Amino acid sequence: MPAAMPAASIPAAPRLEFRYPRSRFEQEGVRFELVRAGGVRRLLLVPAGGPLPPDRPDGAPVALPDGSRGHLHPLSPEAADWMRSRFPFLAPCANPGIPVSLGLGDRLGRASAGHLQCLGQRPVFPVLAQQSMRELRLTGRSYPEVLDAATWAVFETGWTRGYGADGDHLKTGPEIDLALASGYTMITLDGSDHIDRTLAEMDDAAIHARYGLLPEAERADLEARYLEGGDPEAAVLEAGFSRASFERTVLTYRGALAHAADMYRTRIARAARTIDYEISIDETATVTTPADHAYVALELRRAGVRVSTLAPRFCGEFQKGIDYRGDPDRFRSELSAHVRIARRLGHRVSVHSGSDKFRIFPLVGEEARDGFHLKTAGTHWLEALRVLAAHEPTLFRESVRVAFEALPDARRFYHIDGDAARIADPDACPDGDLPGYLDQDDARQVLHITYGHILTRPEGEGGTLGDRIHTALDRLEGEYAAGLGRHLERHLAGLGLGSGLGEELGAGR
Repeated sequence: MPAAMPAASIPAAPRLEFRYPRSRFEQEGVRFELVRAGGVRRLLLVPAGGPLPPDRPDGAPVALPDGSRGHLHPLSPEAADWMRSRFPFLAPCANPGIPVSLGLGDRLGRASAGHLQCLGQRPVFPVLAQQSMRELRLTGRSYPEVLDAATWAVFETGWTRGYGADGDHLKTGPEIDLALASGYTMITLDGSDHIDRTLAEMDDAAIHARYGLLPEAERADLEARYLEGGDPEAAVLEAGFSRASFERTVLTYRGALAHAADMYRTRIARAARTIDYEISIDETATVTTPADHAYVALELRRAGVRVSTLAPRFCGEFQKGIDYRGDPDRFRSELSAHVRIARRLGHRVSVHSGSDKFRIFPLVGEEARDGFHLKTAGTHWLEALRVLAAHEPTLFRESVRVAFEALPDARRFYHIDGDAARIADPDACPDGDLPGYLDQDDARQVLHITYGHILTRPEGEGGTLGDRIHTALDRLEGEYAAGLGRHLERHLAGLGLGSGLGEELGAGR
């Protein structure tokens, strides 16, 4: 950490405009708090009986309303790292054993405070820094940036109960290395590149022929355990297979299982801290049967892999930003079987693309009441757009126009049914009707997947449309926190996690 500059050589600090009361912590005779000064958030250090830490990041002196003096520091990466070293609760951790956890991804780096305010005292473990490599590429952010944003949100809200950081849908060893080196405490392994998607189009005879090419010893070992009753655990889990379904399952997951075991041995098990390891098998062409789930989990355990959560591919459609499409009764039945298997084998079921799936939230809350993980992400970006629609109509219209233009390219990264032709022209829409865009499925989907194009759209003098969005949301900080709270509250209430806001959202802002 660089030494602090002499006070006399530091320009006068900007005037304090707001102090975040829940961020006040005292340590070794120094008060630490988050404030807004000069239109941006900063770290304030105030002597309270002790000297300022000599290793503090660079800053500037500031006069306080009570006549005392403090030091203001930018929310730099160095400051975030320094604060995590002084206050361990600001650093992410593995889930300490809380049955229900939520992945609360934040593409803007400003949603986590609203999330934590809404959670209040609920027994939920929040995974705040949840980002995939795809999201990082589209937004131009990095894993350290995402983690730093979560750190400052935890500090702002005074949250001391722990939070997670998820390297989401990672596929390769170097990607996992990057997340682990950045301090992340959860790795979601996406094995889709190791799943043969052509199997879904093959008949049983073709599957049997391909299965016959596997080494004889491997086939004999697997058949003894799953077809001949050699594995009592498989029998208890009712992992019943016909010969044809067994061969298809083995071929479907063989490569993904080998990859998951390799990543565990070479990365997860060697990490210097506890890592929550999630296995995602939801990126397949067919629904994950309970027998598939049992087979995958048993084979991972046999390979010595400790799994925290496992994400099956459920029946129905989990498209981005809209409600569940499918048969809720079938979903309940299959979820119940998946939960029973997970409970028996010591992991939890994970539901991906869980944003806005209000039709099935009660089913998840009832059937998986002993524990589950549910991932959300883009819906919080949509709530930011809702705030812009209500308070910055010109900026919102520009964002919609960029979304229309970028949609063909965005479809390369996401599958949606949303059709721009069914979305009203924003220029013909009165200001008061603009927030309604965020209640229409097609608009939600289109705006959901074009976030990267909107945020990185170049503008004059080296700026971007995203810069203007962030500037507007700085001014509308309280409105955004309140909107996030209302939206997340609907998720929590649907999941049976209590009703009523955890705190007064946006209060005092």
